[in-house]
Amino acid sequence: MVAPPDNAPPDNDVLWARSVHYSHSGSPGLIGVSVGVRQGEILALTGPRGSGKTTLLRCLAGHAVPVQGEIWFNSVPVHTMGALARERLRRDRFGWIGPDPLLLPELKVWENAALPLLVAGASHRTAKAAACEWLDRLDIGGFARKRPRALTRAESQRVALARALVNEPAVVFADEPTAPLHRAERALLLRTLTTAARSHEITVVLATHDEETAAVADRRVALLDGRPAGTAAAVGGPSDETPEGQAACSLSA
Repeated sequence: MVAPPDNAPPDNDVLWARSVHYSHSGSPGLIGVSVGVRQGEILALTGPRGSGKTTLLRCLAGHAVPVQGEIWFNSVPVHTMGALARERLRRDRFGWIGPDPLLLPELKVWENAALPLLVAGASHRTAKAAACEWLDRLDIGGFARKRPRALTRAESQRVALARALVNEPAVVFADEPTAPLHRAERALLLRTLTTAARSHEITVVLATHDEETAAVADRRVALLDGRPAGTAAAVGGPSDETPEGQAACSLSA
């Protein structure tokens, strides 16, 4: 059900979740999660593997639908949207980058970077110009007409970042984006992401277990065994029997 007006999210939160519950094949994944992120803020979700970071990102981005609770984007209830509406929202307003670039081998590098614009109906000329601008900022403009097989893993990850930023989204969801990178490459990727966030007022929700990556954030929420790190022990401590990615999460920020 859509929340009544007096329960709508705060005006200063571009992304807001309340009492979100999610399960993986019947096993609890998120339990009572609440979190808000302001426009232009970089929020880091930190914690080890299996702490619920990716599940929370997927729910916030509309990739996964909670079984209970609310998720709002700019006062629009994402949790009540149908599949097609959520797909359009991800295409038009959100960007996503994960640990794997997931480039399409049959497309040129610039086409991979421009994909969100091309799918949305932008002209090839407009989409190519925007894609090449981001590729240049990431120092891989010279690869624009090549195929992904000509790139290193680090270069491919830069293309994935260009793809996430090409339509100047309201929110970028970054799931361990620096995991496959060496320190120098990690620094370049993070510098481009944070600069774009500051200059274009893009909200970034960043999931990472890496301290240097988390350091770029304005604010952190640390998870441990599916709960805020400061409360995990009080609730009962970690359990070796909890499957990875299936931890319960009760979060308020």
